[in-house]
Amino acid sequence: MSRYRYGAYEDGPDPLAPPYDVRGALDAVGDAVLDGTRAGDALRDLLRRGLPGRDGRGLDDLLREVRERRRALRDRGRLDGTLEQARALLDTAVGQERAELFPDPSDDARLREAELDTLPDDTSQAVRRLANYEWASDAARATFEKLKDLLRSEVLDAQFQGMKQALQSQDPAQMRRVKDMMAALNGMLEKDARGEHTQEDFDRFMDEYGEFFPDRPENLEELVDALARRAAAMDRLMASLSPEQRAELAGLMDEAMKDAGLAMEMTRLGDALRTRRPDLGWGGAEPMTGDDPLGMGDATSALAELADLAELEAALGQEYPGARLDDIDEDAVRRALGRRAVDDLQALRRIEAELERQGYLRRNRGKLELTPKAVRRLGETALRRVFAQLASGRSGDHDQRDAGQAGELTGSSRPWRFGDEQPLDVVRTVSNAVRRGAMAGPVARVAEPAPAEPSANGSRADVLPGGGAGGGGVPGPRPVRLGVDDFEVHETERRTGAAVCLLVDLSYSMVLRGTWAAAKQTTLALHTLVTSKFPQDAIQIIGFSNYARTLHPTEMAGLDWDMVQGTNLHHALMIAGRHLDRHPDFEPIVLVVTDGEPTAHLRPDGRSLFDYPPSTETLVLTLAEVDKMTRRGAGMNFFMLADDRRLVSFVEEVARRNGGRVFAPDAQRLGEYVVSDYLRVRRGRR
Repeated sequence: MSRYRYGAYEDGPDPLAPPYDVRGALDAVGDAVLDGTRAGDALRDLLRRGLPGRDGRGLDDLLREVRERRRALRDRGRLDGTLEQARALLDTAVGQERAELFPDPSDDARLREAELDTLPDDTSQAVRRLANYEWASDAARATFEKLKDLLRSEVLDAQFQGMKQALQSQDPAQMRRVKDMMAALNGMLEKDARGEHTQEDFDRFMDEYGEFFPDRPENLEELVDALARRAAAMDRLMASLSPEQRAELAGLMDEAMKDAGLAMEMTRLGDALRTRRPDLGWGGAEPMTGDDPLGMGDATSALAELADLAELEAALGQEYPGARLDDIDEDAVRRALGRRAVDDLQALRRIEAELERQGYLRRNRGKLELTPKAVRRLGETALRRVFAQLASGRSGDHDQRDAGQAGELTGSSRPWRFGDEQPLDVVRTVSNAVRRGAMAGPVARVAEPAPAEPSANGSRADVLPGGGAGGGGVPGPRPVRLGVDDFEVHETERRTGAAVCLLVDLSYSMVLRGTWAAAKQTTLALHTLVTSKFPQDAIQIIGFSNYARTLHPTEMAGLDWDMVQGTNLHHALMIAGRHLDRHPDFEPIVLVVTDGEPTAHLRPDGRSLFDYPPSTETLVLTLAEVDKMTRRGAGMNFFMLADDRRLVSFVEEVARRNGGRVFAPDAQRLGEYVVSDYLRVRRGRR
């Protein structure tokens, strides 16, 4: 009988978890965009924080773990562990030799003691002096051989990870295999440098010497990358020691490699690796702050991992130009932080890719931009924010009470006229046909009346087929024939069309006062309200600083302030006037959002002239455009985002000339004021 065990799924993300809603990510990006952040920066901030409503970590969380891992590695131990071990073994061997010589009264024993007394303090030089020494003590000889084996294994383990385990047997045949492997490796690298290397050469090499490479690289490039990283780490190890320690350890390494007959092969390999990978930061110091001594192999592994973590930290930081999540190496993340971190990274990559795939983001010359689809959604979000602030009862449906061609049904109907788009009143239409038939003869009996359209020639159309006579001499249902005059349509409430101009100050002072984000959110909200709820209205958004310009919907989300001098309301009103003149039968609505009085105007040659305090010419030309708006019947409502005395004086003069209203809202309530005022003015008639 089969037995099953159930537990938490650990091999990656939950396969039954609901897919991530990309709209949630877009809303998170949109919140930042509406607050004045650029789209690319907003997406980067989202990826740093992590996805809202999910358990996954963001880049900042992964980066924090990488830095903690680096600190833990630095606290792991000291780099001079091999040197310390070598000194201890040398002292032990010398002590054992002295113990053997002390009871011996011969002159040879005294000469040997004198030789031991003259050994230099430098461990490498002492080892070199004792290389040909005839040991009297078997124990001392064994300890000295242990010292040489330690140096060989540590040096080789520093270059080839795992070599220490391969040499534990101390079999001379195994050392010969190491020599053969290094000679074959150097030969393969030289052949590759000449362009003669093939994958078959590498496969034969791995078949012969694969036990020395537990990571099982698949090609020469992977092998070179691994070896070069360890060689660079060993180079950093040497650079991190004091000059005395560095010289002593270098001497020990040279002596160990000469003794093993590997000095030439190690030199060839080091030169080849440095030539192929000069980008690995050779020679940079990496201090270790731990107390426990580390062997050369362990220290090299720690330094190699520190280098990988530094590289991963830079990739996770995404601070360099053109940075993308694809730059982050998943294998490096897995080695440093585990499988769950890879799952978190993949989730972040998916959301970035989905925002582009579903048409919310696009890259234009390396710059991330919002698409029109995304802008529409952001406008809806901004509009929801505004209406959430409005008190109930002030949401402002501005339908008129008279009948028209759009809006809700009034409950009445009227005769159909050519070109009508209102829904057909089927009941009244059929009833008209039945009444007309009754006046002409017997009343027609209709079983199931159905709507009909006037025929192409304007004559009659049958609603029901003839049914034939019923039993008992009672005539059966007869068809109801519809004429053009029978058709009626439902009446709907009529809405007036409005020509809306929203003039938004883009000057640098809007940023300095912290009102720029509110102005952008208000612009998106009003544009969405007009285009979605009142499509018959014609809206134009005009931004102005030293010059004025018309802003298209796709520009607004990524809109940025202009770091220039000048508030050219004169130019903005000229553009707004042309928009109103193109819609003479529309209700004119002009809304101005600004934090300063006019300080620039457009000269006859088309160039902008800035002057502060405002020149008389600037004020005269601007007020002349205000008077033109008044003659067009357009009331100008100002939304002041500052209480500057000059601004207050100017808008009061505009209100006196134009009859418009002046508001001084808090920046956070700007959208509420503008939308409410649009709805209020929209209800009026000229």
